[in-house]
Amino acid sequence: MIFRNLARLGAAALLTSGAFAALGAPAYAEDTGTDLSIDVAGTRLAAGTTDKLGSIKLTNRGEDTPTGVKINIDVTQLDLDKVTLAPFAEEKCAETESAGRRVWECAIHDFAVPEPGTTSDLPLVVFRAAEGLKEAYSAPVTFTVVAPGDINSENDSKTVQIELTTENGVDLEVWAPDVDSQVAWEPGGEPELLKHTLNPGDETIVFAAFGNQGDMIADGLDFVASLPEGVTFSERLKGCEVSADRRRATCAAGTTRLMPGKTVYGVFAVKVAADVPAPVLLSGGTVSATSRGALPVTDKSLARAAGGELPPFLTTKIDVAEDIDPSDDSDDFTVKVAAVTGGGGGGDGGLPVTGAQAGLIGGVGVAVLAVGGTLFVLARRRRVVLVTPNDERPAA
Repeated sequence: MIFRNLARLGAAALLTSGAFAALGAPAYAEDTGTDLSIDVAGTRLAAGTTDKLGSIKLTNRGEDTPTGVKINIDVTQLDLDKVTLAPFAEEKCAETESAGRRVWECAIHDFAVPEPGTTSDLPLVVFRAAEGLKEAYSAPVTFTVVAPGDINSENDSKTVQIELTTENGVDLEVWAPDVDSQVAWEPGGEPELLKHTLNPGDETIVFAAFGNQGDMIADGLDFVASLPEGVTFSERLKGCEVSADRRRATCAAGTTRLMPGKTVYGVFAVKVAADVPAPVLLSGGTVSATSRGALPVTDKSLARAAGGELPPFLTTKIDVAEDIDPSDDSDDFTVKVAAVTGGGGGGDGGLPVTGAQAGLIGGVGVAVLAVGGTLFVLARRRRVVLVTPNDERPAA
């Protein structure tokens, strides 16, 4: 099976890109010790798709960053002749069978374990195992994070439906990485890392990726970007309605059409308030997307989509198209602000980011693409390579 589009995994590459923090939903540390929670999104496939990139979200709600973390996946009820999974594991997943349960034990990289107050978004590829399979299929799969010394077992497991549908439609996905560095990015160019930290008074970039994993063209893309308290949009966003406190932008992109397997990227220039007490994690950032309608993949529709562009105007009332899988239509992010050290201030370094047309661009940096392609091939080749417990175990 050949996956449709390497570029759409460019956003997943942000997980390991030096210019961005881990992806996903943030949370403040509430307990002492180790406390990882797990969530899963993006496991429902449109009728005309063969594969989909979902995510396993690990949130660190404790004060420690554990090592030797594993994710156990209970696939007892999953028919692997119809659908299977490829989690982003460190080495191989060991399969165990006990008391009628079938479980994959998968070790993950230490670098992918989130720091306190942040979330890592680990790629999870779902694909049809049987070529030409058309009928609907659904089965529950339970994901459990296992971390040494975890003090709260109540948030360690998540059960989701792995579902092959008979529905055709748009299936939007959104990635929004946490922000912990000062980054410049001109539309059409490549991201430039100015410094590895972000200080009070600094300007930087909030980045988001919007992909379509459905089997129909998204006819008109609209999105909302909300910033944490203490962070504001630092320039005028053409095509967006910005709130009075400059923390929420509602952007209309009525003539932007997104074809299946394609991704566009949002780049928003923001500024951290100079009076933000640091160090601090600013939570509450969210980016979400909706499609106004859906077009069939025909020659006429493809030609229409190829001519789509981001308009410089707003739409006040729209009809939202039904999404095949709304679980991945939004993503949260934090802004990590570091204390100023060495007498250097972070006050007035401006960014060469224009953001004209609401910051949407149709490409991604070469470095990000390279890492994304690597992750894609990694997941593609691995699928889930299972070993018996007596043969080999994942590295702890």
